[in-house]
Amino acid sequence: MNISSEKAEFKDGKFETVVIGLFEGADLPSGYVKQLDQALGGTIEDLVINRKFKCTLNQTHLIYTRGMKTGRILLIGLGKYDQFNTEKVRSASGNAALKIKEYNTNSYAVLVFGEGCNVPINDIIQDLVFGAELSLYSFDRYKTKIDREKVDVDKLVILVNKHENFSIAKRSIIAATSVVDGVKVARDLSNMPGNYCTPTILANVALDISRKHGLACKILESRDISRLKMGGLMGVSSGSREPPKLIVLEYRGGNTNEKPVVLVGKAVTFDSGGISIKPADKMEQMKHDKSGGTTVIGTMQAVADLKLPLNLVGIVPVTENLLGGDSYRPGDVLTFYKGKTAEIINTDAEGRLILADAISYSLDYKPQAIVDLATLTGACVIALGNVASGLFSNNDELRDRIVRAGEYTGERVWEFPLWKEYSEQIKSDVADIKNTGGRGGGAITAAAFISEFVENYPWVHLDIAGTAWVQDNSMGKSYLPKGATGVGVRLLTQMLQNWKKLSSNS
Repeated sequence: MNISSEKAEFKDGKFETVVIGLFEGADLPSGYVKQLDQALGGTIEDLVINRKFKCTLNQTHLIYTRGMKTGRILLIGLGKYDQFNTEKVRSASGNAALKIKEYNTNSYAVLVFGEGCNVPINDIIQDLVFGAELSLYSFDRYKTKIDREKVDVDKLVILVNKHENFSIAKRSIIAATSVVDGVKVARDLSNMPGNYCTPTILANVALDISRKHGLACKILESRDISRLKMGGLMGVSSGSREPPKLIVLEYRGGNTNEKPVVLVGKAVTFDSGGISIKPADKMEQMKHDKSGGTTVIGTMQAVADLKLPLNLVGIVPVTENLLGGDSYRPGDVLTFYKGKTAEIINTDAEGRLILADAISYSLDYKPQAIVDLATLTGACVIALGNVASGLFSNNDELRDRIVRAGEYTGERVWEFPLWKEYSEQIKSDVADIKNTGGRGGGAITAAAFISEFVENYPWVHLDIAGTAWVQDNSMGKSYLPKGATGVGVRLLTQMLQNWKKLSSNS
């Protein structure tokens, strides 16, 4: 979508449709809205005074202007003024964009919501962009029949009242667009089915992105992975004809000697469960088991486009988890990069195995911090549903940064304990550890397994199994259409935009 900003000056016919956000109990129209309402003969004022439009959050009212060149005015409720925040902006902006799409028009203007309130103007404008762009996202590349009469919404003009906010608006739109593009990359790749997004294809996409966005890229092939004795990645891939890959993306925006932040993302391009095969019902959703890795790729692109002043490494272990004559088996013992061993209890607990190799490899960078993301456990979905991602950490400062970014972006997280007792559940009689600790505390014992490989580096693990795609019980948000959500791109980018060295690792 082409998004721009203009000074809010009423000129009849300048825009076909104008979106106006109003608060509950708001004062009578003023400024741009008053000029518009005067041309309407006081229609907006009448609706507000007579409570025909109550301005509750996401309530809409369409005004056909009749006699004006401006064809439609869409009023949208912003809820109570004292409860206004960035999530309300995203929600209302997304709902407004969907209404515009219903009207089958390709462009519209929106007057900045809540300009002058306690939410910073740059945040409001960025979230206007997020709400509109992400709500209008669709994944239809494999459809052969498309309704040609439906037009795409391809132009949005954000109207700003205060002159001093105009330059802020321009910068905010550019920044938000960079992040949106990263989210769309993550969504597209996660939505792609396993036959169209094999490990080889995903690696090639990452290579292409690196070339276009100024990232360094290294792809470790099967022979490299075998040479480095990455037994987790080799073991999980053994049942597939598709060779595994380890994608390494590097962004260098900080000082030469500055230690990087490392992002690690699980990318199982299709997960059948292996010999411990999954139930057939909804197994097609396991194309989304690569969502942690696609989020890392999308975040790397966004950070490069934003030119953030830090060094960042993205590591994505990629494989299929299928079953065949060469599949790894329950009871096998795998040896990981750097030598630790694990007994396999369940081949469907494969994500932690490939993360173990990738995180061990990340330590060679001596990172400031490590954040990994994975659609790791159904247990996390049982605990948190589809509302929040599970968080596990060994570092309070890094945890707090993620939590703050999650609250700010609406990609919320919730911390689980990582007490030593949970590590007792994954002790093995025949190896250093085993890859499951039983049903009790399943999300926690999975994180405990990963924690065995991070040594003393600051680390956060995010279990996104419930938030990576819109599921049957997902809470409806206007900017989260069906399919992959791209969860984590906005969260991580927000954290990295505010990044300073961890005090404990300076």
